[in-house]
Amino acid sequence: ADERADVEVIDTLCGASVHEVVRLPEPLAPDTAARRAGVNLPTIAEHAARIRGLCAGAATVIVEGAGGLLVRLDLEGGTLLDLAEELRAEVYVVTRAGLGTLNHTELTVDALRARGIEPVGLIVGSWPARPGTAEICNLEDLPRLTGVPIAAVLPEGAGTREAPAFVAEAISWFTSPRAGSG
Repeated sequence: ADERADVEVIDTLCGASVHEVVRLPEPLAPDTAARRAGVNLPTIAEHAARIRGLCAGAATVIVEGAGGLLVRLDLEGGTLLDLAEELRAEVYVVTRAGLGTLNHTELTVDALRARGIEPVGLIVGSWPARPGTAEICNLEDLPRLTGVPIAAVLPEGAGTREAPAFVAEAISWFTSPRAGSG
């Protein structure tokens, strides 16, 4: 597996300051991967404190929560939802473009709202070069069914672009939802 870590991709593409707390050897839920590797994980409170420290010196801090809202981030059962609630920051929900996304996105939005967190926007990831009927309908149905606007549509393979192209194109993915289709 020669796959680069997300922090390395972000650094290469846009040169943003990137912080990684723990890198686990297997691509599994953090608590599962940590148990299998015999590694301890920071608690939700420790994650929140670290993020607040980063916020003190930055205009914007983005916290990636791969794996889903209810993935366990620590060995005490703390989830990404718990971290979002603790931080009380703006939350964007990243969704898939194709089949199954309506259900997953609605469940995620409902879980956020149950904790009093209103998502700011949806980010549709991996928009295909040739979208089918499901993808096209989902682009309209996602905001209609969730009440959350689409903030961006990222094209398939966005993370594999060369840095200059990525930087030049990225703003268009946020200003026009269909712009990411090319």
